Amino acid sequence: MAPRVVLLTLLAGIVPAAVGAGDQGASRQRDFGIEVARQGLWREARFRFERSLALQPDNASGLNDLAIALEQAGEFDKAREAYEKALKLDPKNVYIQQNYDLFREADDKRNRKARKKP
Repeated sequence: MAPRVVLLTLLAGIVPAAVGAGDQGASRQRDFGIEVARQGLWREARFRFERSLALQPDNASGLNDLAIALEQAGEFDKAREAYEKALKLDPKNVYIQQNYDLFREADDKRNRKARKKP
């Protein structure tokens, strides 16, 4: 009976209280998304960022991460929406603003090239 008690005690330490469970789950999904994004696994990263946002939809940093993944997938309209929502939620976040500025610059360049093609 003793091993079972130890196992339950260990699991109790891992499982968060009901109040913060969504936040912790969202954080784990986002952290894993960042890890796989660093490996260039953008589809998996996007999936993880979307799961994180399903648990915590108003997380500005999570929206920023999703925007980057959408940009990598070439889904520029969706990326713009995610960046703009992130900035609306956290307008003073310098990192989100920098990412959005870089995105807009690249997007403007893409659009100019597209207009020049015959």
